[in-house]
Amino acid sequence: MFNAARSMGEWTLAVLETLGRASVFLAQTLLGMGAAVRRFSLVIKQVYASGVRTLSIVLVSGLFVGMVLALQGYNTLVQFGAEESLGVVVALTLVRELGPVVAGLLFAGRAGSALTAEIGLMKSTEQLSGLEMMAVDPFQRIFAPRLLAGFLALPMLAAMFTAVGVLGGHLVAVDLLSVDAGVFWSRMQGAVGFYTDVLSGLLKAVVFGFVVTWIAIFEGWDCVPTPEGVANATTRTVVKSSLAVLGLDFVMTAVMFTV
Repeated sequence: MFNAARSMGEWTLAVLETLGRASVFLAQTLLGMGAAVRRFSLVIKQVYASGVRTLSIVLVSGLFVGMVLALQGYNTLVQFGAEESLGVVVALTLVRELGPVVAGLLFAGRAGSALTAEIGLMKSTEQLSGLEMMAVDPFQRIFAPRLLAGFLALPMLAAMFTAVGVLGGHLVAVDLLSVDAGVFWSRMQGAVGFYTDVLSGLLKAVVFGFVVTWIAIFEGWDCVPTPEGVANATTRTVVKSSLAVLGLDFVMTAVMFTV
């Protein structure tokens, strides 16, 4: 019993210590955000690296997720004679939940792991120390542009995921299941609200992008500067980012739709 309590206490202290280091790291990165904005070309470069290179997997996943939603929704709605509401089901599911959440998970797996590996290699090869020796602040030159790029990239990826998913649902519903196209779009337009649905999904994507990128660059900066340390940091990034996305999704959904 004593050993279990001791282990729990040590784990709690380790978690609090990591949160403290991550918070200090975030504060230093935010202080360097002004320099990143002034040199916005660095941010554009990172948007391409983390956003554009993730676009292909996001679009393909969105297409198939929308198609599956249409198939599953039709099989359920047809039992109640409500297949005309298929467009509403597909759109609301994608806009409110699956768009930002799945895009966030894909972003964490593709861009987050790449960010951690990149910064971890910079640390292990002493590139970050070299920048400091040349009086270049890594927080302004390396970390802040990447944090801002992730903040900007994920909402755009989530919007594209949702749009392609709706088109995939339309393809299956209208062309495969013979749902009337006019009814599909009119019901969707009448049920999906801009402020209650679209903006709430975009807000989730903004928060997910910020948190996932923060975790990724912190894990790269905080890793042990060895090949094994970089590999472990990359694994931690994917695990922590995925759990953060799912946990924040529940919290934000509870706040948005129950308050």
